[in-house]
Amino acid sequence: MVSVFVFNTSGELVGPVDSPRIEKTEQQWRAQLTPEQFEVVRASGTERPFCGTLLDNKQEGVYVCVCCGLPLFSSAAKFSSGTGWPSFFQPIGAGNVHETRDEAHGMLRVEITCARCDGHLGHVFEDGPPPTGLRFCLNSESLQFTPAKQLHTLADPAATGDGAG
Repeated sequence: MVSVFVFNTSGELVGPVDSPRIEKTEQQWRAQLTPEQFEVVRASGTERPFCGTLLDNKQEGVYVCVCCGLPLFSSAAKFSSGTGWPSFFQPIGAGNVHETRDEAHGMLRVEITCARCDGHLGHVFEDGPPPTGLRFCLNSESLQFTPAKQLHTLADPAATGDGAG
């Protein structure tokens, strides 16, 4: 189980609530995801800069994990970093994004993954704007966008609907 924030049937963010971890075989992930999504999210790849479909998205809403639907980032925390990838200054809820040390490619970085399914999302850097000073740099392939008026469609079984966790 993981302790995360999710949406209830009223489209309200609630939590933290206990939610079961999502684990699938490589074959199951390949059947669910496009080849591009699989390369990024399950094989820790990176899409080319300035090519992601969500980079210039300015709509109000929530970005969720493409693998398991866990809410990850709100459009209210999105900013234009000029780096070529969607960037946010904080996750939607404490615990929804997991951070681990990444020493791949001869660099020292902090990798971010989905707390519920371990899908690779991108990296976090300490060069973001206030109020956090952080830049969560995401791959569009790791995300799906849900407009604000449709947040109720993200209702999670772990949410009780009354705002309690």
